[in-house]
Amino acid sequence: METGRSVFWDDLASDFQDPEFLREYVAESIRVATIDRIVNELDAARTAVGLTKAGLARAISSEPATVRRLFSSSHVNPTLGTLAEVAAALGLRVVLEPLDASDCEQITRPLLEGSTDDPQALATRTAELRNGHAGLLAAN
Repeated sequence: METGRSVFWDDLASDFQDPEFLREYVAESIRVATIDRIVNELDAARTAVGLTKAGLARAISSEPATVRRLFSSSHVNPTLGTLAEVAAALGLRVVLEPLDASDCEQITRPLLEGSTDDPQALATRTAELRNGHAGLLAAN
């Protein structure tokens, strides 16, 4: 099984030679990791305050099905406006914070330049982000 994983990672590292592929892959990895983290934290906050999904939907003047999908679908792509409304209804706000120096090197630089000096490190870091093994944003 290790051989299959090695072939995949070697192939991915090779694909990173294409600047367009690299940028798209990194951007999608960041998008998935960020949305997953925000949605999971909002759902935990909803549960902590004892608010039902239907109650939250009423609070933001939304259909209950919309809120259920937000917290139960694996292919969620909410708008920033929706996330901000849900956060506000839970006494939270969505904020931006800088990446640490390591992620700036492994994530931001490849996005800007379309290349990486260490394809294996980039592949590993984006896999960590997509799988939720290491948070993109620092916990407060």
